[in-house]
Amino acid sequence: MSEVQITAQVRTEFGKGAARRVRRAHQVPGVIYGHGAEPKHVTLPGHELLLALRTPNVLISLDIEGDGKELVIPKAVQRDPLKGFLEHVDLLAVKRGEKVTVEVVVSTEGELAPGGNLLEHVLNSLPVEAEATHIPDGVTVSVEGLEAGTSILAKDIPLPKGTTLAVDEDTVVLQVVAAQAEAPAEGEGAEGEGAEAAAE
Repeated sequence: MSEVQITAQVRTEFGKGAARRVRRAHQVPGVIYGHGAEPKHVTLPGHELLLALRTPNVLISLDIEGDGKELVIPKAVQRDPLKGFLEHVDLLAVKRGEKVTVEVVVSTEGELAPGGNLLEHVLNSLPVEAEATHIPDGVTVSVEGLEAGTSILAKDIPLPKGTTLAVDEDTVVLQVVAAQAEAPAEGEGAEGEGAEAAAE
């Protein structure tokens, strides 16, 4: 897992007006919390933060001007719903060797059994516990040859060494369902005939 270096500043002004000024300067307001310490308010460079957040659960080494260094991971990111720019970020302070609970993306590989089966993602991400500096980017599970009615549980998903489940092992993550595209089409036809008969 890569570590991204970002320089940040301590934020001393608060409120909507102050936040707008921060964003106009292409900065993002953020809060660092964790380890029982008082929340720390900072501003971060918008472009660098945006690039860093492309990696899920990215480990960020913050160099906070006048306040030392802090190792953090993103916990909540707020974006403008229309323009997509970063509005605010919550960061969790972590230490090397410390275990943290995060959600990792579940990816699949392979083809389902023939017959028009569909794969349903009950969970798009899987809660896991991992060492803060070794958080996996995601997990991959094979669906090769699976037939309708098959479920993949949390315990069936291979995890990297040092990573453990943070959810009940019998939680359904993926399930294969039979395609039902034809049945609605027949029903629609019957309704259409009924409507024509009523019109006559």
